[in-house]
Amino acid sequence: MSTEAIPVKPAVLITIISESVLKDRLIKLLKSKGVTGFTVNDVLGEGGHGRRMGDIVGYNTNIEMKSVVSAEVSDDIFQSLAEMENSHALIAFRHDVEVLNN
Repeated sequence: MSTEAIPVKPAVLITIISESVLKDRLIKLLKSKGVTGFTVNDVLGEGGHGRRMGDIVGYNTNIEMKSVVSAEVSDDIFQSLAEMENSHALIAFRHDVEVLNN
């Protein structure tokens, strides 16, 4: 095992779970904030807005988006998401993380 320090830097992992209908809008939002990478997955679940089991493709389905960003960018994204939250099924959360910085 090496005694050298691992090259890491602090960052924020944001996770957004929303109705699939918001996918393009969320991608546009992330890109407008300078985000260059993200992951999108189709997901199933149940919560305050009911059951989202994806019974019919494109209807009653959810997505989960994840991206690692700076603290400042996460604040900007959360501010924009707060405006969408009133009209769509959406939840977002974030965690402080360390990113390997090679």
